[in-house]
Amino acid sequence: MSDSELWYVSYGSNMSRRRLGCYIEGGRPPGSAVTHVGARDTTMPVEDTAVTLPGSLYFAGESPAWGGGVAFYDHDAPGATPARAYRITVGQFVDLANQEMHRVPDQDDPLEEVLLEGLSGGRHRAGPGRYETLIEVGRREALPMLTFTAPHGVDAVPHTPPGPAYLAMLAEGLREAHGWAEEQIAAYFAVVAPG
Repeated sequence: MSDSELWYVSYGSNMSRRRLGCYIEGGRPPGSAVTHVGARDTTMPVEDTAVTLPGSLYFAGESPAWGGGVAFYDHDAPGATPARAYRITVGQFVDLANQEMHRVPDQDDPLEEVLLEGLSGGRHRAGPGRYETLIEVGRREALPMLTFTAPHGVDAVPHTPPGPAYLAMLAEGLREAHGWAEEQIAAYFAVVAPG
């Protein structure tokens, strides 16, 4: 497993450090139906920072963990998306991505080699799944900042309202990373998750 580092950028429930911890250390976040095995390296990130991404957040599909829509990010759409960047290893990123796709972390995952070589053109499609499109959204301290999302954009699929427990995790992350008050969170959710 590679101990080379990158910045994992979360725009969804993983903005909550407690939620991210379930993917790194293992466990089940409050309100979720899924328990995660954790990463092969269970060291929590020692550094994180609030960031704002160009593009739009939207919710689509049906989450088996939370019920309701799943958060996705369209890098090419207009808008601004609050997010949180965690400094983690390449191996942890790959393990996190596998768990997001409801797979067990695999020490032979070819995605590690792709990340170590760098994303050609700033994007890489690891597969057809909902979080298998990787996007480099910038650089920080000479390290790539990566997120993953669906292959489709905001206008390509019907939107699905997210469940309340999922929104609560996003709200927790917005408070932690950005220091947002409840009114600011409510106003943001009214735009990205109306209804």
